[in-house]
Amino acid sequence: MIYNNVIAREVAEYLLEIKAVVLKPDEPFTWASGLKSPIYCDNRKTLSFNKVRSYIKTAFADTIAEEFETCEVIAGVATAGIPHGVLVADVLNKPFVYVRDKAKAHGMENLIEGKLEKGQKVVLIEDLISTGGSSLKAVDALRTAGAEVLGLGAIFTYGFDKAEKAFEDAKCKFFTLSDYPTLLEVALRQDYIKKEEKETLLKWYQNPEGWKK
Repeated sequence: MIYNNVIAREVAEYLLEIKAVVLKPDEPFTWASGLKSPIYCDNRKTLSFNKVRSYIKTAFADTIAEEFETCEVIAGVATAGIPHGVLVADVLNKPFVYVRDKAKAHGMENLIEGKLEKGQKVVLIEDLISTGGSSLKAVDALRTAGAEVLGLGAIFTYGFDKAEKAFEDAKCKFFTLSDYPTLLEVALRQDYIKKEEKETLLKWYQNPEGWKK
């Protein structure tokens, strides 16, 4: 869910401005899953722009301070959630850990890197939510380690029903700074796309697996 509509529009503007999000309804991208998509999202680019990076970390920090007052630790989802998580932890003056996608094959074979005590209350930071699978895998890892996961925050979500249901089933609260419908409204208003292109982009959003350009 979007926590703040003003932040959602501002983040959408930034993502389009720095081309962290590219919309190409007539020349769709192919995701690793094979899915054809008219949108490409790479939020790692936000780290290269001081103003954008700062806005995102502040938005995360303010939301966590207001909505998750008892948070004791900030965690990042590897790999893209790590730098944003570190920035947020620094603003909030909280410890930071990160969750690998799989345990190391050597050394201590850690899945969670950093100092985490059982019972500590954690908020996770992620860059993007698509189906929610990788995010919830990190939630499970933290819970298995004995942490209490208060929730997860992400920069952007496509807003798929599948992801909403996955978080609901996992009983994990989440928020995002911006989302796909907000992005389309901003893109249309600022002439990144035309009205007919918005309709095409909405059709993908409603049925990504069956979408054809």
